Amino acid sequence: MALKDVKGIGPRALALLSKMGITTVDDLVTHYPFRYEVLVRGNLQETEDEGHIIIDGRVESSPILMRFKAGLNKMNFRLVTTSGIVGVSIFNRAFLKNQLLVGTGITVIGKYSKKKNVITASEIKMGTLSNKAKIEPVYHLTNGLSQKQMSTFINMALLMHGKEVSDFIPESFASAYGFSNKKTALNILHNPPTEEKLKQATIRLKYEELFAFMFKINYLKQQNKKKNSGIAREIPRKKIDDFIQKLPFSLTEDQKKAVDEILKDLESEGRMNRLLQGDVGSGKTIVSFIAMYANALCGYQSALMAPTEILATQHYHNMLSFFDRLSLRIVLLTGSTPKKEKQEIYKELENGEVDIVIGTHALIQEDVNYANLGLVITDEQHRFGVNQRANLENKGKKPDTLYMSATPIPRTYALTIYGDMDVSTIKTRPKGRKKIETILKKTTEIKDVLGMMLEELKQGHQIYVIAPLIEESENSDLTTVCQLKDQMKLAFGNHFQIDIVHGKMRSEAKELIMREFLQKKIQILISTTVIEVGVDVPNATMMVIFDANRFGLSTLHQLRGRVGRSELASKCVLISDSDTKRLSIMESCEDGFVISEEDFKLRGHGDLFGTKQSGDMTFKIADVRQDYKILLQAKKDSESYLKSKETDQEMLKKELIASIQSS
Repeated sequence: MALKDVKGIGPRALALLSKMGITTVDDLVTHYPFRYEVLVRGNLQETEDEGHIIIDGRVESSPILMRFKAGLNKMNFRLVTTSGIVGVSIFNRAFLKNQLLVGTGITVIGKYSKKKNVITASEIKMGTLSNKAKIEPVYHLTNGLSQKQMSTFINMALLMHGKEVSDFIPESFASAYGFSNKKTALNILHNPPTEEKLKQATIRLKYEELFAFMFKINYLKQQNKKKNSGIAREIPRKKIDDFIQKLPFSLTEDQKKAVDEILKDLESEGRMNRLLQGDVGSGKTIVSFIAMYANALCGYQSALMAPTEILATQHYHNMLSFFDRLSLRIVLLTGSTPKKEKQEIYKELENGEVDIVIGTHALIQEDVNYANLGLVITDEQHRFGVNQRANLENKGKKPDTLYMSATPIPRTYALTIYGDMDVSTIKTRPKGRKKIETILKKTTEIKDVLGMMLEELKQGHQIYVIAPLIEESENSDLTTVCQLKDQMKLAFGNHFQIDIVHGKMRSEAKELIMREFLQKKIQILISTTVIEVGVDVPNATMMVIFDANRFGLSTLHQLRGRVGRSELASKCVLISDSDTKRLSIMESCEDGFVISEEDFKLRGHGDLFGTKQSGDMTFKIADVRQDYKILLQAKKDSESYLKSKETDQEMLKKELIASIQSS
């Protein structure tokens, strides 16, 4: 059944729902309340002055409507309650006047002034309360849709579509845990009779969501194992050791361990499917270079895909500097590579003349063919969609795959989230990297911050300034990049070059500004979090983050990692007037894994994995942090279910697999 077939949903409602990302009946019935309002009858005598009150009664006088300037009106009337007569005032609800007839039973929610004996109502609901508490769902909405309309649409969809709702919990588990069917659970969630039943229905829906997610992870792992016969190489370990010995720095123990794990994967017959995660500046890149060198020594090609052109170019130049004396053909392929040069690279890749290609999405274009692609590396893997990563892997027959990520994830969660991958972790920082001094300041101390900035600029250093928003919003008091640019120009005049970069800019414009910053043509770069992952600017020694309380700790840690990329002393200043207790963790801790644990406790998985990122960690009702025990049980159950042979369960398996293949 289509959404337009639900009774009451016309073209206007359809457009509003679509705006919210609700395009199917399933989307609608799983548009879960973000909170609930428990309506319990209050008492005038027991409510404090200016206290919140929920009270019911009957309208005692006809409402008097007063209109002020355009768009503003106020309605006054008296209400008879069991605890006395009270005046009620409500703004901008003129449309209720004809419904509030004398004697009509209503429920009023608002703030009670004892002195005036008046409730300033925020909401009026038709009908009185029963002696039991009433639980009302509260939904996220868009302008033009009311709570009542959303509730009506959802309940009508359940009534008409209930039998067609996909239920992904196998009968054996549903029976063992005493779960109701999905339609019943959805009805309870949208119309809770009691708090206890709401809790049971919520657990059931969370379990189903996590079960389907873990089934997907385990199914993909199973499929990978079936087709995992890869390239077994005989790696000349002595040549690798010689290369490592000649590096201008020593590898840390974690780097050595990661190299060994990757080389063993390359030597085995199975296909490597490994995540290399490490803190900002922990030295993941050199580990990937060693892997590509080992692959080249065995006669296979490597492809390293980076999310931005400037990062790809940085990797390319770094690799050239490390391998300048070795006879390796290393090329750079990006969107801005000249057409003639591109055609030449295409030819060389197909002929096997190129050992290593570094680039952006250009590596997965249709025209790009490889002679014998043996290793695929994706840098900042969460920045690419599943299909983009798969497209690169499919360029070879059975290439080994290495993903790199600078977003540290606690080990317990990584084992679940990346259940279909092996994980190598680099925690120790390379020698020579100085600690980044982190300082917490209030907005009233801005003069101190500007003074610190001036000192850095006088020494010829560069500075990042971070703002959370791009443009003014009616509902926000956040500092914007444009405001900050004006403020910085006011503070530093024309003595220093100041520019901005943000997510709404075209990628070419962003790349140009980042390149100019790298070339020291720009001294102060004002930005949103688009520079969270990006090019190394060794001369950037200071990071100033406005409205730091608006960011998760992991994001702040990623941003902080953009400075301190050389032996120059660096600092990060967090400006915030609130949430200082949470932010103080940043002053004392530089370990991204410890910080990510704190983020999990404080914020959940959303901030760790980035809002709306390319990946699968988006749940409608479950929360990895709060529901971790349910997740572990769902993981265990999905593994046993995948292995089971019961014929009555095969249909559900097919449904689950079909949903995976279509996602």
